[in-house]
Parts: sequence; C-alpha cells; structure tokens
Amino acid sequence: MSEQTYRGSCFCGGVQLTVTGQPEAMGYCHCTSCRTWSGGPVNAFTLWKPRAVKVVAGVELIESFQKTALSARKWCSRCGGHLFVVHEPWQLIDVFAAVIPTFPFDPGLHVNYAEARLPVSDSLPKLHDLPSAMGGSGELVTRAG
Repeated sequence: MSEQTYRGSCFCGGVQLTVTGQPEAMGYCHCTSCRTWSGGPVNAFTLWKPRAVKVVAGVELIESFQKTALSARKWCSRCGGHLFVVHEPWQLIDVFAAVIPTFPFDPGLHVNYAEARLPVSDSLPKLHDLPSAMGGSGELVTRAG
C-alpha cells in the first residue's frame, strides 16, 4: 500500500510542496514566537521528518528567518505566505496545517499552553511547554480552559 501524498502551497501558489505519509505529531502551539510569527492566537502544526516534505515548485521564492537555533521560519518572498519551520535540532519540519488544506488534521495536544492567550476548552492534553523528549518539562497545565 502506497503512502498518501498531500499538496500545499503559499498564499499566491508560487511555492508548492507535498507531504507524504503521516506526521510525527500534530497539535496546537501557543508560544509567543508562533503567535507573533503567525499573527494569530494559536498555531496549528504538523511535524514531519524532512524526507516526507518536498518543495515541488518555487524553491527560489523561499525566504528564511532564524531568530533562534531551534527554528528557521520559511515563507514566500512573492506573497509573504508562511510555509513551514525547519527545526534542525529535532530533525523535524513543521508544515502549518493551513498550508496543506486537504490533509486530515487530527491534533493530539497543545504545547506551550502556559503562554496561551486564547483559552481552549477541549479534551486534548495541554503541556506547560514541550514534551520531555523535545527538551521540555512534559508537565501538564492544570488550569481550566
């Protein structure tokens, strides 16, 4: 059985990419960096092994900004549309869920919920920061919302 491939693109369609198979994790990030970068109160993420993500058009349009060693943020230089974040230390690429609209996003957790500005009332685990396997405390937030 072959793995499913999903297509995505930036806002103008100049950069096109595919993701193949299943991500390593999916969820919502509430950290200040993701909120500031995305311009929204929360960011929906899908984390993929680098081999699963391929830029199939417009690679020359991709720009990058790296504020920390953990995250190299990528966007389209033509439209400014955000694409993905390369997390080199973790060997993962976060392709924003909105960039791959036909992918069946099924979040499993909230990360960096201690920084949340939009309380979310759902049954998903809400981690104070990150899972311990990724260098975080792995602690759950106990406050409501």
